[in-house]
Order: sequence, then structure tokens, then C-alpha cells
Amino acid sequence: MINFEIIKEKIQSILTFIGNITSKLDAFCNMILVKIFGEKNIKTLYRKIKGFDSYQNVKLYAHLDNEGEKYPIIKRIYKYTYRALGGSLLYYILIKTNFLWLTGGMPSIEQLQNPKLAQASTIISADGEEIGKYFTENRSPVDSALISPWVFKALIATEDKRFNEHSGIDIRRMGGVVLGILTGNKGSGGGSTISQQLAKNLYNTRRKEMFGILYYIPLIKTFVIKSKEWITAVELEKRFTKGELATLYLNTVDFGNNSFGIKTASKTYFNKTPDLLNVSEAAVLVGLQAATTKFNPIRNPQNSKKRRNIVLERLVENGDLKADEAKELIEKDIVLNVNLEDNFDGQSNYFKVATAKFLEEWAAEKNIPLDLYKDGLKIYTTVDSRMQSYAEQAVEKHMKVLQREFDNQWRDKNPWTYESGEEIPDFLENASKKLPYYQLLKTRYGNKKDSIDFYLNKKKKIKVFSWDGEKEMTMSTLDSLRYYKRFLQAGMMAFDPYSGFVKAWVGGNNFDYFKYDHVKQGKRQPGSAFKAIVYTAAIDGPLNLSPCDRRKDEKIEMKWKENGKDMVWAPNNSNGKFTNSNMKLRTAIARSVNTISVQLVQEMKPKTVIDYAKRMGIKSNIENVASIALGTSDVSLYELAGAYGVFLNEGMYREPIFVYKIEDKSGKVLYEFEPETKEAISAESASLMQYMLRGNVEEPGATGRRLLGYPEIFRDGGQVGGKTGTTSNNSDAWYMGFTKDLVAGVWVGGEDRSIHFRGSMGEGASSALPIWGMFMDKVYWDPKLQYKPGPFPKSKVKFEKKEEGCINSGSGGPGIPESMFHYEYEEDTSGSAEPERRIKDTVIRIMNPRLNTVKPDSLK
Repeated sequence: MINFEIIKEKIQSILTFIGNITSKLDAFCNMILVKIFGEKNIKTLYRKIKGFDSYQNVKLYAHLDNEGEKYPIIKRIYKYTYRALGGSLLYYILIKTNFLWLTGGMPSIEQLQNPKLAQASTIISADGEEIGKYFTENRSPVDSALISPWVFKALIATEDKRFNEHSGIDIRRMGGVVLGILTGNKGSGGGSTISQQLAKNLYNTRRKEMFGILYYIPLIKTFVIKSKEWITAVELEKRFTKGELATLYLNTVDFGNNSFGIKTASKTYFNKTPDLLNVSEAAVLVGLQAATTKFNPIRNPQNSKKRRNIVLERLVENGDLKADEAKELIEKDIVLNVNLEDNFDGQSNYFKVATAKFLEEWAAEKNIPLDLYKDGLKIYTTVDSRMQSYAEQAVEKHMKVLQREFDNQWRDKNPWTYESGEEIPDFLENASKKLPYYQLLKTRYGNKKDSIDFYLNKKKKIKVFSWDGEKEMTMSTLDSLRYYKRFLQAGMMAFDPYSGFVKAWVGGNNFDYFKYDHVKQGKRQPGSAFKAIVYTAAIDGPLNLSPCDRRKDEKIEMKWKENGKDMVWAPNNSNGKFTNSNMKLRTAIARSVNTISVQLVQEMKPKTVIDYAKRMGIKSNIENVASIALGTSDVSLYELAGAYGVFLNEGMYREPIFVYKIEDKSGKVLYEFEPETKEAISAESASLMQYMLRGNVEEPGATGRRLLGYPEIFRDGGQVGGKTGTTSNNSDAWYMGFTKDLVAGVWVGGEDRSIHFRGSMGEGASSALPIWGMFMDKVYWDPKLQYKPGPFPKSKVKFEKKEEGCINSGSGGPGIPESMFHYEYEEDTSGSAEPERRIKDTVIRIMNPRLNTVKPDSLK
């Protein structure tokens, strides 16, 4: 039974409240109008309004019988009806125009006709795979044809039964809500239609930017908000069909677990596309609209099942589902296939961050409004997902082994030392001061060191990274810092120097725990890997040398005065010995002889080497000192890899790029990127350096001989050019190498320069080269990739310098059976004072047929 007395009391109290608010609002508005238009003008306006009242009495009620018994009542009804209509019109104008900033803004016609959804931007690999997203709301809209009909039926049956009958506002439903409020019946449901909910979701009518002065008045604020939603809903109904509105709604709403829109929700909960959703799955997703947390099937499966069953019952009531079918489904549990996504799911997270940084900087420089997280862009990258996977596998496999060796080397000692080997005191304490947590403690406790130390040493359970998988440990902040500082880090990049396209990018061990990117963000001393640029300057520059020219490996001293003191620099070779032999340049770089590299820099001056480094794409600052012969100036892996590309690309520098095209959400191409290209050195010098760097593998005693343990690279006459790099303090290990197809670089070292390797472990051949070898081995083994092993293509350049005669005669070198190689000789007619057997095509051909079929050990 409806208690009309209670209803009457509630109505009276509401009317009284509205009356009080209205009178206060009337006084406030009157004051504002007087301030703006002046008191005299406002009084004139009021007189005209009173005149209109007289006009009303004459014209509007003239057709009524003023002698009739019911005339006063009928006139009152007419009067209030006219006033209500006039007030509604004025209120509508007030809302639409935001008069005197009272009600806040409304969506424009352009926004109504072209609603903008925050859409995830997709990162696409060169082989067409989706390798990541950027989003604030993970949403990818779809057409209605790609959504299961059950979703539409469940939505209408549950959220808006008369969706196809009303024009944005369901008067009957609103009446039911009002009655429910007056009677205290909380189960009467909400009054919002699908169109109203869409209006709220699309244009966020409740955000602060849409607020006006009236938003700060209780109850009035709610009424203004609802009014905006009603008006917007009606406007949407005018511009879209019912099917378009329902589809737009499904593409807009939040389904929980960071999944916005039906496509993402289908993937998140059931790992399928929305057109494949069955009736039960559709009911689960529609049921989420009541409360995305309470009815979440992952967090609250029982609540979700109850809500799903309610939706199924509504489908039966609406005539969309048979009762017996619903009964059978109600008994079944929800079957999920969860596939949660975040911004850093999938492959190549370091690459994603580098891509985002590049695009944001590019957009700022070009003054282009670009929002990666809302604009629904398609970002076409140059990275190949398969090669990226191989690179990540190679880094992980080798770093697991290397970390164990490193830990065994240091055991109970700390690896942060001076070059003398002494441990750096207070290393962890100083490192902790760079932590955000320390800054928070410093802000809270100031100079109270005891309090700060207490919290830095307070132990708690945390999850930490390990190469055997994430594990839980009890640690303090300082314990955690000590644990992580002992981890070696790695960076790797591979690119095609002909196109400039980056193919693989591994910035570190694990992005979840180590955010720093060691490809482009980090810069370290390249050690002997920089010698390739030194020798390039010697061959292409004013010295005009060739691979066959010689320099003596002997002790050298450089003397100078600094602040009145006599200074001496006497660089050693890595083994501390000097052969005193008159060594060919090809042999010298293959064996990484320091003394000869220093001699060359002395002869041509450091400035020449710096000029060549810039020409070859090194943008980092290179110091004008002789020690650059040993790679003492910091560079990034990205820069150094680009420089090595010059040797393959006939002397042309082509800057590595990793994004080649951006499209908007409609598929329109916004921009296509092209690499910076310039001539760095002559084609002859590039070919000679290619030959020089092949010595890294082919020369006896060369530092890259270990690569011969990766047979797929050398199948069918495959060749490699490269250079190891090791810094004098054993902090950084590098391998920079190239085949006929690709350039790749690897860096390995500690997070801090003060973390050192011990012994031969710090050499690039031990710590970095195996990653390069495993990666290239896998690339050349994979028949689905476009790359096939083989020799470098013959240069079309006419050589003026001696080249081929520089290779040592005899076998391929120590530890390599002569039977594995086949040489094609031609008579040496150069007239050299030291005739040598010349290899006809400068190619070492690996003849062992087993190498053509065996699966690389690195893939087993």
C-alpha cells in the first residue's frame, strides 16, 4: 500500500527547500544583473515583464469564460502551465548558453557529431604483430557487425528496456524513480537511459571543467547535471540511429580491470573477439555495468555469477532467451580465460619507452598536438617481433650464466671498488641518497640521521628480481640496494644499415625492475670498440693508410706538463706485453693492439678522429685527448651501432630509426619518417674497413675468434666483421659486429662504473660477444626471416690501395681445422717486397657440410 500522507510530507518538504533555494537564487541573480546592467535598466526590464503579465490577462486567457465557476482554477492551471513552459525554455537557454557562467559548458555540435573517445595507441612491428600499447583507457572501438547480438540484447534487457521506444529520456522510468524516492523503495532502479549514460561517458558532464556557479549549491547541482545529460541524450538521439548509439555505448564504457570498450573487455576476460561472445559471456560483461568491482568475475566470481544470472532472467523476460535455456546456463559457473593488459605488457618494454620519448620530443619540436595515450594512433615500427624475441632470449640466456660467474668471483666481497681494487667506502649510503624514498625521509625528518637510518634499515617482505624468477625476500631498503647493485646489466641493438631500420632493441635485463635503457639512454666508455673509428680516420683521412701498412708494437710514452708538473702516459696492451713486431694494421686492429691505435692518433691528431666520429653519427662529446685511441669518451650503443653501419653501406651514414610511420585512428597517414643520410667516408675506405674488421674473426690471435662457435653465421661462406671493446678498468664490455645484412652491438657492465669485472671476464669477447653470437645464430637459422648467411658482396669500387694480401697465410688460425676452410688463390702480381698468397675473392669458405643442417646449440 502506498502511504499518501508520507508522500505528501516529502513533497511539501522538497517544495519548501526548493522555495528557499529559489528565493536565495533570485536575490543572488538580481544582484548580479544589477551589477552588470545597472539598477535603472533592471527596473525597466521588470516593468516590461509586468506589462507582459497584463498582456497575458488580455490575450492568453481571453478565450476562457471568466464568469464560469471553475474559472479561477482553470486560469491558475493555464498560468502555471505557461510559466512552466516559459521557465523551461529559459532554463534550456540558460543551460545551453552557460549564461553568466551559472551552469558550465555543454558539448558543441561538432563534439556531438564526432565524439572523441580516448583510445589506446597501438605499436605494430615490421612483421605486422601488435607488440604493445599506450593508453590511459585501454580501448579499441569496433563496429556493430563485430559485436555478438547477445551483447546488444543483454544490454537493452538490463539497462534500458524501452530503448527502442523513447527519444533519449524515458518518462515512465523517471516517474518510477520519483515514486521510488517518495515511497522509500530503493529497488525501483535508476532512471538513466542508455543514451543518457552515453552522454555522461562521452562528454564527462561531471568533470570540474564543466562546472558552473550553480554546481556549488546542493541539489541544484544534481538537477543541472541531470539536465545536461537529458539535453545531450536527446541531441545524440537526433544524430545517431539506435544501433549506432548502442555500439557507441559499448565502445565507451568501463568494464573494470583497465578494460574500456567491449573489444578490450572480451579479450581481458575471455581472450576472444566480441563477435564470438556467447549469451553467458555477454551477460557477464553487461552485468559489470552495475558495479565493475562488486561484480568483477576475477575478483568476486560469486557476485559476478549472481549478477550474470539476473541478466539472463531479464533476457527471458524480454523474450530474447528461452526459460529452459536460461535455467541450464544459470547452473553453470563462469568460465574465464583472463588476459590482463597494461602499458608494459608484451615484448620490448625498453623499446616502447624509447619510442614514446622519441615521438613526444618529435611532436613538441614540430608543434604537433599528439597524445599517445588517448589518440588511438597506429605506430608502425621497424622492429621485427621474431628478431626482438631472439635478442631477448640471447640476453637472458647469457646474462644468467654471466651473473653466476660474477657472483662466484666476488662471493662475500662487494664489487664496487676503486681501480686499485679497494672497496669504495660508504658506497651504498651515498647511493641511497639518490633514492626517492630517501628524499621522502629527508623531507620528513630533516637532519635526524638516526631516524632516516632506522627506516633505511627497517626490514620488510618484498618481491625481487632474480634470473630464476621473481621471489619474495625480507629486506631493508639498504639490503635491496645492495642486492640490486650486484646485478650486471646489458644492452643490445640490431639494425639494417641499408634502410636504417632498427630490428631489435633490448635495453636491459627486466623492465619491471630495471627501468634504465642501455641502448640510447645510457652512455659508457666503448673501449677498443672505438678503434674502428680511429682506423677509419687513418685510412680515409690525411694519413691515407691501407690495411697492409705497418706500425710497430712497442712501448710508447707521452709527456706533458700539467700545473707545472711533469706528466707521463704510457699505455699498455691488454696483456701488458709488447711484441716489438712491425705489424700490419689489419692484424693490429684484429688483436686490439693499444700501442698502434695510440700511434695513429698521435700521427693524425685527436681532432681528426673526433671529426670522423661526428661524420659517422657520434653525437656525444668526444674529448680532444690522445686517450680517445682507447675509447675513453662515453658514447651510447645506439650511436656506435650507427657508426658501424657505415662500413656496410658503402661509406654512407644512415641514422638508425625505429618508427617509420604514424597513422591516426581512421587510418590516415600523419607522418612518415626517413633516416638522416649523409656520406661519411669514401666507398673504398668503407670496403677496406669492412675487410679490416673481418680480421677480428679471421686473423690468428684475433679477439673475435670465439664467434666461430656459432656455425649458422658462417654457413654458406658467411662472414663477420667486428670489434670487441673492454675498458681499462674492466667496467664495460662491448662487441660491435656486422654481417652482410645486419649490424648489431652489445654492451655489458654494472649499473655503476665503479662495479668491475675480474680477469678475462671483463673482456668484450667473454661478456658481450656470446650474446651477439647467439642472436645472429638464431637469425640465420630461422628460415622464416629474410636473412641468409653468406659472404659480403663484392665491392664495385676500383681499389687504389692494397687490400687482399693483408690476410695471414696458412690456416684459419689456432684451433680451427684447416679442413674447414677452402681457399681460392691467385698469383700475387702486386710486386710487393713481401709476396704473399692472395685469396682470390677475400672469402673464407666454410666447407663442413654438417654446418648447413645442424640446429645451433644456442637454440637447443
